[in-house]
Amino acid sequence: MGGTGGQDGSSVSDEEWERFLRETVTDTTGAPVEPSARAREVARRLREHPGQPEGWRTYSPARPRRRKIWYVTGLVALVALVVALFPQQIVGWFGGDDGGGQDGAPLAAESEAPRKAPDAEPDLRPTLAEPFRGSPAARWADGAAGITVPPAKATGWMDAAQVERALKQSRDFLVAAGLDSDVLRGERPTKAIALLNPHQKDVQDYLRTALSSRKPDPDTDPLLLFSRFRPEQTRLVGDVVKTRGRLTYREGKRGAVEVTADVTFVYPVTPAADSGRDAEVIRTIVRRKVVMSWDDPAKVITEPGTMSLVSYALDMTNGGCSGPTGYFVPPFGTADEQPTDDDHLIDPYDRSKPIDTSDGTASPDDDCATATRS
Repeated sequence: MGGTGGQDGSSVSDEEWERFLRETVTDTTGAPVEPSARAREVARRLREHPGQPEGWRTYSPARPRRRKIWYVTGLVALVALVVALFPQQIVGWFGGDDGGGQDGAPLAAESEAPRKAPDAEPDLRPTLAEPFRGSPAARWADGAAGITVPPAKATGWMDAAQVERALKQSRDFLVAAGLDSDVLRGERPTKAIALLNPHQKDVQDYLRTALSSRKPDPDTDPLLLFSRFRPEQTRLVGDVVKTRGRLTYREGKRGAVEVTADVTFVYPVTPAADSGRDAEVIRTIVRRKVVMSWDDPAKVITEPGTMSLVSYALDMTNGGCSGPTGYFVPPFGTADEQPTDDDHLIDPYDRSKPIDTSDGTASPDDDCATATRS
């Protein structure tokens, strides 16, 4: 093949085309698309109390079922699929990156809602040495650096300096709930709890039940707010969790500053009992949307440096597809399962779509979906 034209009219040499074909089919048989848990956590309102913060939390009845996965294998099928669906990516591979390309450069911070899903990555299996290989998260920032905080300006009852402090503490809550190494190992999320208004009765009741029950139900599952793995079953690979998302804010009820966080966390994990060089690596992908109200103490009973929860919602992939256990349960050993014809497919990296916040009436078949990638 002599060459193929790019968007700018340039041609690609035989050597470059052969390199593209070799990289396209590298390691396709071990694609890291695991069964996903579409644990869609949905909103309900707390009762409004005079002088008390108003809030509502989200959850869904957990009646999921396991789903299976599929991969595209073979040179002809994969090349056809890539050319048909991702022409911009092909240009990126040959030097014409369109902003979401494959050159390995870190992505710019997310400053607004994305308009599309990330481009497809080479279909490579994650390893202990490269746990984000073959994933859009490879180009995301590490930890708190991936959570964008907007500039502060006077809003509601707060001046600009107070808003700046509220935004910082909002991000601190996300870090304490989703990135703290002790919390990830199942320990009590003390730092996160310290940022919650102790006078918000329903949330405090939830915390007491969620963190003490051995068999949580869907609306007392600690995973609604906190990321946790059982250390005897699951071990994090390395000390890096990739994140992407942002904070926004506006004036809320009674002049409060209402901060909304929409952040995706990617946790590479391996079986705790497997310490070999070829240990299986799975990525548990968790997207959280948390709405926090920094209330005017003249109008709401609160404590300095604490906020009330307005809502919290969760979407997770590779975190478990059965009843709640209080911990993420990665589906180790299921990488080669095949899909059924009626599988509902989702892309856990697509942040252009909102988290599903239906009214909780979805059928059991809708509660677990199949991830197109992990």
